[in-house]
Formats: sequence, structure tokens, C-alpha cells
Amino acid sequence: QVQFVESGGGLVQPGGSLRLSCAASGIIFSIYAMGWYRQAPGKERELVAHISRGGSSTNYADSVKGRFTISRDNAKNTVYLQMNSLKPEDTAVYYCNQHGPRDDYWGQGTQVTVSS
Repeated sequence: QVQFVESGGGLVQPGGSLRLSCAASGIIFSIYAMGWYRQAPGKERELVAHISRGGSSTNYADSVKGRFTISRDNAKNTVYLQMNSLKPEDTAVYYCNQHGPRDDYWGQGTQVTVSS
């Protein structure tokens, strides 16, 4: 059974930083490109960043470019999202999934709230 478990969210002030982690199980992690997604209240889920299987290629949504960094450790079956210079509009539930997500692989996500 494939499972993605996100962690690392929380409440942070504008300008602060958080590092999200997503631990994968039940798949051969290293053969899949991975993505971080987010869903804000009342909005559709959107792709924030994605990373290639080996980690050499990354891409970001314009809204987070220069502030967020996606990385992965295939030995630990884990993908990370370093988020710096956080803004209130980054408030959302953050999820990881394959890049080209599968509906049956969504986890619980981790809540990120940016507020003073």
C-alpha cells in the first residue's frame, strides 16, 4: 500500500521559514518524479514544486520561485520542501505526491499557517 506522510507544518510569522518532509512507503521511490502541492481554503489544489527522479532537475510555481527549494533523499524515501520568506498567501495544506499525481496516493497533508 502506497503511503505519503507529510510533516513539518505549523504556524509561522511572515518572513519566517519552515521545512516540510514527506516520507514515502510502498513504492520504489527513486523511479518517480515527485511534487509538492498545496490547497488553500476555497481554492483548488495547485502544484508548488516538482523534482526529477534523481533530484537533478527542479521546477517551481512562479509564486514561490526564489523562496522555496525542493529536494529529495532517495536513500530515505523522503522529499523535502524548504520554505523561506513565507507570506500570508502561502497559508495552505501542503501535500506531496508523484508529479502527475495519483488520486489514491493523497495523504493527510500538513498545515502551514503564515500569520502575525
